[in-house]
Amino acid sequence: MSSSVDSTQPLKKQKIDVDHVSKVIGTHNGTFHCDEALAVFLLRQTAAYRGASLKRSRDPKVLETCDVVVDVGGVYDEGLQRFDHHQRGFEEVFGHGFTTKLSSAGLVYKHFGREIVASRMRIDVGDVKVNTLWLKLYREFVEGIDGIDNGISQYPTDIQPKYRNRTDLSSRVGWLNPAWNEPVDSASVDVRFEKASNLTGEEFLGRLDYYGKAWLPARDIVASALSQRSNIDPSGKIILFTQFAPWKEHLFELEAEQAIPEESKPIYVVYPDETSGNWRIQAVPISPESFESRKALPNSWRGLRDDTLSKASGIEGGIFVHASGFIGGNQSRDGALALAKKALQM
Repeated sequence: MSSSVDSTQPLKKQKIDVDHVSKVIGTHNGTFHCDEALAVFLLRQTAAYRGASLKRSRDPKVLETCDVVVDVGGVYDEGLQRFDHHQRGFEEVFGHGFTTKLSSAGLVYKHFGREIVASRMRIDVGDVKVNTLWLKLYREFVEGIDGIDNGISQYPTDIQPKYRNRTDLSSRVGWLNPAWNEPVDSASVDVRFEKASNLTGEEFLGRLDYYGKAWLPARDIVASALSQRSNIDPSGKIILFTQFAPWKEHLFELEAEQAIPEESKPIYVVYPDETSGNWRIQAVPISPESFESRKALPNSWRGLRDDTLSKASGIEGGIFVHASGFIGGNQSRDGALALAKKALQM
């Protein structure tokens, strides 16, 4: 029985590969942009279009022969596998609080993104982590491509930037197009497009890998510590991390998701220093980007170091408290926790 299964497995795999190769992705020819370059790459990460070939044309008869078409054709219809965004009346957005009009990249990601995330992370598509990463990648990676391609200003138009930044992904894809006075043919432009598609894909997968393997585990650590904070102090105002992890973004998002009232939100975070083996106490800011804290460390401790700090606080092992009171250090976990508990009462 087992030898029979083994002998048929290669034939089955070969048939699947042939089916994939027979699929054709269509997009427009000529100058290419970041959105369709990424859209094509993303489609090739799916079970349906893995290994698919590509046709670049604006000829409707050519596009009709394609299994899926992106960024051309004037049709958005998931059932027909047509994903254009240029037609009059198109106002599709990602949803989930996002309001940026979608480009072909956003359209493909909206419909196929969960599958792509699950496949890359090797987890079931129904896993809650897939949805978390799907939304995170849209916010941090795909939405900007949608906005740029649709000509949506990132800032109010009356604000003049102090410098230009043309190093974003959309700009780098644009630079891969031939110069206006450079002799080219359609075949060479198609080669350049494949290079652009791979560029967008490498960056997308790199970002997904980071969020899946580093950002998401940090979120789990923060969620666990947030749920156990009452065990650290009955007030629930102190969070203890037994290992360092980036925590600010996750804390604010989890507070919002759990609808934690203002009076119950944590004030201080205690965690081990990444390199020294000492411990830190940090005041939670009022927002992720703010320098203002919910409750800064006491004024009488600020700017003090070592023995002077230990005497002022009455807690041994003092290392420092920043002059602004947003962070401090102690030689031990117990010392840092004692600082946090005492600061709550001051």
